[in-house]
Amino acid sequence: MARLNINLLNNQFENAPPADILRWARVTFGPKVVASSSFQTQSLPLLHLISQIYPEMPVIFLDTGFHFPETLAFRDELQAYLGLKIIIARPPVEKSHLIARYGEGLYRHDPDLCCYINKVEPMRRALIGFDAWISGVRRDQTAYRQELSVLETQRNGPLKIYPMLNWTREQIFEYIQQHQLPTHPLLAKGYRSIGCAPCTRPVLTGDDDRAGRWPGSDKTECGLHFKLTYAQEEAR
Repeated sequence: MARLNINLLNNQFENAPPADILRWARVTFGPKVVASSSFQTQSLPLLHLISQIYPEMPVIFLDTGFHFPETLAFRDELQAYLGLKIIIARPPVEKSHLIARYGEGLYRHDPDLCCYINKVEPMRRALIGFDAWISGVRRDQTAYRQELSVLETQRNGPLKIYPMLNWTREQIFEYIQQHQLPTHPLLAKGYRSIGCAPCTRPVLTGDDDRAGRWPGSDKTECGLHFKLTYAQEEAR
């Protein structure tokens, strides 16, 4: 594969439709591109587009052992409905061993470590052998994500691709309605952004979608999409 001019491509993709970015990724990376998804309602447009444009693309799901049962059921429903090729990645330690070592409340007293063990480390292993990684991250979700580009290079790891980066929440739900896609069963109960069950709460009227993630803390990211410095990588 020829060396990519990331700056030029980011200028090209800044206002490009997600479908065009996915087609480019298919042509450029072929079987070396993979997607990841948390299988919540806001994941639907990207998953639907993948099923239409590159149905053979693997989609990684991180099974942390702490998901809502509804999330696992919704993942299986979407796999059947869209014909997705799902890869399930799990932490290197069993949930029971994790609790035995750190207690029941690791997510409370050290949520960053909990996310690293259950999400970041298993994702890094799942990405081995791939050159590009597609995610549904959007700029309107957090202040940190506002600073991201459609293509993000990593010191160690595949090129990150964010086809939905410039989409808004309104566009997400317009797409879902237009294509009559199913929604996560917890959406109707106020769960507008869903992660692990212990760290997710319903969102109050007027709050942003991710206000229910890690409630009571200033944490807004699990770490999967952080741009780590070399020193941070070495510390891991």
